[in-house]
Amino acid sequence: MILPVPAELIAQMAVDLKAHLERRGITEPRFIGIRTGGIWVAQALLRALGSDSPLGTLDVSFYRDDFSQNGLHPQVRPSDLPFEIEGQHLVLIDDVLMSGRTIRAALNELFDYGRPASVTLVCLLDLNAAELPIRPNVVGATLSLKPTERVKLSGPAPLTLELQDSSLEPAL
Repeated sequence: MILPVPAELIAQMAVDLKAHLERRGITEPRFIGIRTGGIWVAQALLRALGSDSPLGTLDVSFYRDDFSQNGLHPQVRPSDLPFEIEGQHLVLIDDVLMSGRTIRAALNELFDYGRPASVTLVCLLDLNAAELPIRPNVVGATLSLKPTERVKLSGPAPLTLELQDSSLEPAL
């Protein structure tokens, strides 16, 4: 089943993020999307915020703790951070928070570039499946999936979510 990501969801995330940053006194955050879905969500979020801030991108493939098990993703690209990390307030954006391992890898990579003043985590979906103590500061929606279910974000425009259920696939 493929569903469009409602514009209202992104708009509410923008409102929530703006309120979060204001409460913390952050006026000039630096935005970073995690490749690939996090970049698409970040682009949509920046549009909703009416911001022309530069968008940094992270490809955390080399920082994943399951790199030796899963190997290298065939489309690894370099990270691109068009601003300093040291002392900056960062907004780290991902599409789906599942185990927390992608976020851990992203934080490890960011700290290799410098020590940020703070990191605000924004995720479109939280699947309530964390293996690490990582929670988003701003989340679009929280879902609980069956063990056979997965979600996949497609984009960049329009953003769509696909719910995949391996128990419905025909046996070979």
